[in-house]
Amino acid sequence: MGKIVIAKQLGGKRVITNEGEDIGKVVDLVVHEQTGKIQSILVEANPDNERVRSLPQEDGLLSIPFEAVLAAADYIIIDKKNIR
Repeated sequence: MGKIVIAKQLGGKRVITNEGEDIGKVVDLVVHEQTGKIQSILVEANPDNERVRSLPQEDGLLSIPFEAVLAAADYIIIDKKNIR
């Protein structure tokens, strides 16, 4: 799996789609208790992005499945089709 990144390094990173849309920033991760694998990233939505603000949120956070992550470096790049 080429998406292995130290979780601590993901906190605060900007999340953008593969089309350059600014989604928000990473605030937390959901990790499977038994396997230790990241299940999803919790993102504080970009308040300037009207489409993102209309997406379902829990406690003000978007939950994006980790499978949607295409790359993690200076930004977290996600596949746009996995945002609902």
